[in-house]
Amino acid sequence: MWTEQSRGRMAKIAKKTKRYPSDLTDEEWEQIAPLLPKPGRRGRPREVDFREVINAMRHLVRSGCGWRMLPIHFGGWQTVYGWFRELARRFLFQTIHDVALMLGRGRAGRETSPTAGVIDSQSVKAPQAETRGYDAAKKIVGRKRHIAVDTDGRLLMVNLTPADISDSAGAQAILDGVRKRWPWVKHLFADGAYDRLKLMDKTARLDFVVEIIRRSDDQKGFEVLPRPWVVKRSFGWMTRWRRLVRDYEKRVDVSHAMILVAMNGNLIRRNAHS
Repeated sequence: MWTEQSRGRMAKIAKKTKRYPSDLTDEEWEQIAPLLPKPGRRGRPREVDFREVINAMRHLVRSGCGWRMLPIHFGGWQTVYGWFRELARRFLFQTIHDVALMLGRGRAGRETSPTAGVIDSQSVKAPQAETRGYDAAKKIVGRKRHIAVDTDGRLLMVNLTPADISDSAGAQAILDGVRKRWPWVKHLFADGAYDRLKLMDKTARLDFVVEIIRRSDDQKGFEVLPRPWVVKRSFGWMTRWRRLVRDYEKRVDVSHAMILVAMNGNLIRRNAHS
């Protein structure tokens, strides 16, 4: 529930944006501008305004519109899409996200590199996906998002698979990625779906400790489980960006980039206006 303090903070941020709530404020732009590609010393001078390009990408993911429906004042949609693919190819969205994550942890008084995380998955419909599967438990045809977050809910790793891949199978790629990118993570929390022999063997080989959080046997009705609730909240943050309510992307790498645009948008705003 929104408090009066949070409403006031969001109103102040809205006044700093140009046209849309997704637009970068000056404080947010200062955080990411040094990470973006610099103009080449040779050849034709760059005419594109990178701030407007990033604004257009954020607007598309936040509003859920199509590329050809981008407002014309962002420039040609072909230009925005071309830079989107180029930045994704250079892993710039990942770099921006990881820098914002470490900066946010530092400002919260925590170690910049996390030591614990929470893993979970979410199945979403993917009508245009090249490959998709059927999640019998959720009765969804589409893709499954396997994610790991830190204990505050910041995204550490995401792995996209067809929806018929089990949670424990999808989590194995998550473990590999977390070990390479966040080597200090040692402790992971998960629900009972991850208590599988192959997964536990792999966690032991990679020097992880996985703690399974289970519901109590006498539980009746809904009950918030502290650690799993953190990752459920992260999924909630993700799906506030309307492009991510479903997986509209044909290619997995494009879908992955869309998720990073949304989640680094959350982190950058929180860091700039905390």
